[in-house]
Amino acid sequence: MTTSHDHIELSLEQSLDHCIKCNICTVACPVSAVTDLFPGPKYVGPQAQRFRHEHQPVPDDSVDYCSGCRVCNQVCPTGVKIAELNARARAQIVAERGMPLRNRLIARSGLVGWLGCGPQARWANAALTSLTLRWIMEKVLGIARAAPLPHYSTYSFRSWFRQRASRTAATTLGTTKRVVYFHGCATNYYEPHVGQAAVAVLERNGYEVILSEQNCCGLPLLSNGDFRAGKRYHAANVRKLFPYAQQGIPIVGTSTSCTLTLKDEAPELLGMHNAEVRAVAENTYDIFEFLRGLYERGELNTEFQTVERELPYHPPCQLRAHGIGRPALDILELVPGLRLAESNADCCGIAGTYGYKLEKYQIAMDVGQGLFAFVRAAESDLALCDSETCRWQITHGTGVTTRHPIEILAEAYGVAEGERGVEIAQV
Repeated sequence: MTTSHDHIELSLEQSLDHCIKCNICTVACPVSAVTDLFPGPKYVGPQAQRFRHEHQPVPDDSVDYCSGCRVCNQVCPTGVKIAELNARARAQIVAERGMPLRNRLIARSGLVGWLGCGPQARWANAALTSLTLRWIMEKVLGIARAAPLPHYSTYSFRSWFRQRASRTAATTLGTTKRVVYFHGCATNYYEPHVGQAAVAVLERNGYEVILSEQNCCGLPLLSNGDFRAGKRYHAANVRKLFPYAQQGIPIVGTSTSCTLTLKDEAPELLGMHNAEVRAVAENTYDIFEFLRGLYERGELNTEFQTVERELPYHPPCQLRAHGIGRPALDILELVPGLRLAESNADCCGIAGTYGYKLEKYQIAMDVGQGLFAFVRAAESDLALCDSETCRWQITHGTGVTTRHPIEILAEAYGVAEGERGVEIAQV
């Protein structure tokens, strides 16, 4: 009997046979362009995979320098699943050698967020800016002392949602339209204002927002090679979200990495393709993808106020991996007075938890130099990006406040709560 594991391995084996050794992926790779520690996607991906079999040695350590940005997948002319090959090779290393404590810690973003968010945030944030503690973290754990760790919020998004004093506009209007909001760890523990903006925008479009039970999407675990834990996380989210998907209620997220994980990353890497997983994947949308769908059906509220701004915008790697174009640009161009300049940079460099690691921090900063230069050249005090870790990296590399595009749309609707951005622990 063939297992799901066999199916994904067969899919990857068939994929690598399509490699024509053109080296386009290596030329496009933002990591191999700045360091010799990563020889390039072709070499550690399809070329090395031909020699990785059950009785062969553990993959070469150089595969761990792949950031998982998926640029290689986007440029490959024959559709080789290079990033997935590298991710599974990293998982093989972890299975053989175990996972370092540092990686176990940073891969559990839900736990780390829960520990510092709330009344204790003042003390947690003070610790994050302590030169002594950051030095200890670097020496003991291998977390770069200069890495852009975000400051905790004094309240979680879920607590704000539960404690809202008034009923939502959508509920007051008696709407039958409902949507599930998947907030992710970053919004819940560090950037509740992103979730507040998302809820305001969805309600302005007549939707009742449902806050379902949910856990971390599991992408940090997958990126660090802990597929066993990642599978548990994804299965738990599927159990919690499937009842809504079964009813045809859309699942909408503001984190492009979380929605990509629900849609594609977890099912593809873990070989999870049962009916419940597929239903959740097919009913999950990036928030601007969802709003663009409303616009295309003539259902989007376009009563926008004028927003006289010219802002730089970076579409993150995870958004490009969705294959949905630039929905944030499509919607925000409808706002009077708003002008956005799109970045052509391939990657900001942070790649989730990649840039937090001591041995990869400088690589991440070098990868992001093109984007940093673009943002600085815009001479704006504000930049936009759909991904939370990318926003933190841009602010870290430029000093420019970076916000989610949904916050600008909330401003255009006249429901924004003012200028807000997450503070980065700079030491």
